[in-house]
Parts: sequence; structure tokens; C-alpha cells
Amino acid sequence: MQFGQLKRREFITVASGAAICAVTAGHAQQPANTIGFLGASTRSAESQWIAALLQRLRELGWIDGRNIVIEYRWAEGHDERLAEIAAEFVHLKVSIIVTWGTPATIAAKQATSVIPVVAAAMGDPLATGIAVSLARPGGNVTGLSVLGTDLAGKRLELLREVVPNLRRLAILANIDNPATVIEMSMVQTAARTLGLEVVTSEIRQSKDIAVVFDVLKSGVDALYVCSDPVVTTNMTPINILAAAARVPTMHARREYVEAGGLVSYGPNFRDQFRRAGDYVDKILRGAKPAEIPIQQPIQFELVINLTTAKAIGVDVPFLLLQRADEVIE
Repeated sequence: MQFGQLKRREFITVASGAAICAVTAGHAQQPANTIGFLGASTRSAESQWIAALLQRLRELGWIDGRNIVIEYRWAEGHDERLAEIAAEFVHLKVSIIVTWGTPATIAAKQATSVIPVVAAAMGDPLATGIAVSLARPGGNVTGLSVLGTDLAGKRLELLREVVPNLRRLAILANIDNPATVIEMSMVQTAARTLGLEVVTSEIRQSKDIAVVFDVLKSGVDALYVCSDPVVTTNMTPINILAAAARVPTMHARREYVEAGGLVSYGPNFRDQFRRAGDYVDKILRGAKPAEIPIQQPIQFELVINLTTAKAIGVDVPFLLLQRADEVIE
């Protein structure tokens, strides 16, 4: 009897231990929350933004390699790669896809209607069909727009302060990007209001950029560069060509000016990516993207490259320099 009881106890102990090991192993094998980061340009071009996103996630308790895993992919300015990368993330069954730029966001939306998509920066989500409304996006995409009130008009006003004799304006835009087409239209409207003559310089790929500058040699007073992954990937060559032609440039992002552009005015992208971390946090904790409002920029910055101004012979007004958030010398 005692022998039977002992055997029974041993069996229970072994069985219990096996059950505990099985449960523990099951938990250990459970994958962490995986975030797919769909970078439209290159890691070096987006490094400051990624750092801001990671910092915010850490503040919210999400640490890469501990309770989340981030898979990075880069299209390097080739929009045709975006659909392929988005499909890869769907195959990997990531928990969330984080994007920047309208083409990347559209590619993610087309690849899946199930996996939540957080856009750290996109153009007009309504005009491009990404969302049905800002308050309730209605699908699997939410995040932040970079569409501010009359930014095109504001940039042209700033450009006229730098170039008082501005009469003929060139616009460089990737017409394969829906958001860029919208921005180009807004710039054209603002330019007509100011009585400016407009020359549109349309590109689709990197190889088109040099051809555009050959055309601009006919004479323009300034160049408005529409933001786009293709442009971001080629911002240094664009600035070199503009400087060689002694053409003042206006940009939407500080990174372009840090790379040699003249003036930028637009949303603070580091702030955009920090706020994207809040969206990721909410979704990982159970919120549905369809019900999280899309927000617009709240921080804007004016950056001027005084070194470039001197190189191309532009005298930036002192009062404008005082208003700048940063002056690069």
C-alpha cells in the first residue's frame, strides 16, 4: 500500500513538473510583438527619426529586443520596392507596420487590411484615400499627417523674403507620389496668388534629376523642392546641382537644409516620429487603428543654411535669421 502511494506521488510530481516545463516552454516560444518599419529612403537619411521613435517607445515601456522586435526594411527611394516590402511584413505576420510617406503608407494599406499601420508622416490621408475621416480613419491605417494650414503659401512668403526679386519659380516634384502631386498643386495655386511664373520640373526616378537641372539652366529665380523619398535619397546631389546653378532652394524638411539646401519650413519630423510611438503603444495595448484619430503637425521649424546662402550669393535678411529655429553656419 505504501509502495503504491509512493509510486502515485512520484507520478504526480513528475507529471506536474512536466506540465510546468511545457507551460514555461510555451511562454518562452511565444514571439514578441514584432514591428515592421517600412523606410521609404535609407537608414542614414531616417536615423534621427528612428532614434526619436525608439526613445518614445522606451519611455512607454517598449524596448527593442526585450518585449518588442523591430524589423527594418529600406526602399532606398525606389517606390516599386514598397509593395514587395509590405508583402514581406504580411508574410512575417508582424504586429504593426510603421511607415513614413504616402507611397509607403498606401503600399502597406494595399498589402493588408488586418495588420495595423501607423504612418509617422503622410500627406493628405483623405485626398489619397488612406482614411475616410481624420477623427475616425475607419480602416487599419492611422497616424500623423504632415498637412498643415497653407504651408505652401507660407514657404513662398519666406522664399520671397530671401529672394526679393522672385518672379520665376521652379517646382521639383515626383509625380508618381500622390501626396507630392497634391503639394505641387498647392504650390502652383499659392504662386499664382503671388503673381509668380511657375515652371514644373517633374521626376519619377533618380536619373530624371540631372535632366531637370539642365532645363532649369534656362533661368529661374528659385526652386521649390517637394518632399518625397526619391528626393530624400538624392538630396545631396540635388543641393549640389542647385548650388552650381546658384539657385536658392526651399524645402519642407530640415534634413534637406542640413545636406546643403538653403531654407526649410515645415513640421518637426522628430516630433512626428515621437508621437508615432504613442500610436504604436496604444495599438499594442489593444486599441483599434480605425478608432484612433489622425493628427496633424503641432511643431514647425524654420531652418536656414547660411553657408549655402553665402556660396550662392544670397543675402538673408537679419530679421529672418532671428526668426529661424536654427541657422547653419
